[in-house]
Amino acid sequence: MKEPTPSALTIAGSDSSGGAGIAVDLKAFATFRVHGLTAITAVTAQTARRVLAVHRLPAAQVKQQIEAAFAEFRVDAIKIGMLGSAPIARATARALREMAARNIVLDPVLASSSGTALLSTAGLRVLRKELVPMAALLTPNLPEAEILLGHRIKDPARAAQDLRALGAGAVLLKGGHGRGREVRDILADANGVVEYRHPRLPVRARGTGCALASAVAAGLARGQDLRCAVANAEVFLQDALARSYRCGAGNTRLLELNRRTHD
Repeated sequence: MKEPTPSALTIAGSDSSGGAGIAVDLKAFATFRVHGLTAITAVTAQTARRVLAVHRLPAAQVKQQIEAAFAEFRVDAIKIGMLGSAPIARATARALREMAARNIVLDPVLASSSGTALLSTAGLRVLRKELVPMAALLTPNLPEAEILLGHRIKDPARAAQDLRALGAGAVLLKGGHGRGREVRDILADANGVVEYRHPRLPVRARGTGCALASAVAAGLARGQDLRCAVANAEVFLQDALARSYRCGAGNTRLLELNRRTHD
């Protein structure tokens, strides 16, 4: 008998422009041939350049969506993105504990790419205390990492290890906000530190953090070990960036996530 298709759950916000959040997560899952389940935390009105409005769902409704996903599906991995509030973060943590969730990839979305705050200080405290220790992988960018650590980052490799000390099984510190001709992403896990270097492409794209975290979750859902899932996700994101396209006003580009299947 053929094995069932792996499933992954994304807990994140909806982006009306289709450039980030749930829309990107589902595209990434599908590209890796993983069935996507959703628990929407917030509905946003966005253009390619800015957030116009955010409507956060009741925490109880978010929890019910998570419970519904587990009711009839084998949830092989989970990607957490925008949570939006402390009550939603707390309800998410409670539901995942009750469901004995595994393979959690936590992308700590604290602000939009245009700078709009998407998680309160109270929500950040819940994320650090309750969700980070549940994560198999934490995937902050440099500004998010500095907020989580409470200080400026001078040595990314050391910072990745310091972030892991917050309780996550592993940390992938993303270097896209850094400077220089190369982007350095640093993975710190129980076996040490691995560095991924890529040429810095001359494009400004949205949804990169969502795509990378979702690709890792998809790899874990398919039974890959963490380092393999991260390595494949890094290749996937570089391919999506190289194929990114302009859509709508401005110079912001959207990721091409549907070109080929990644195993």
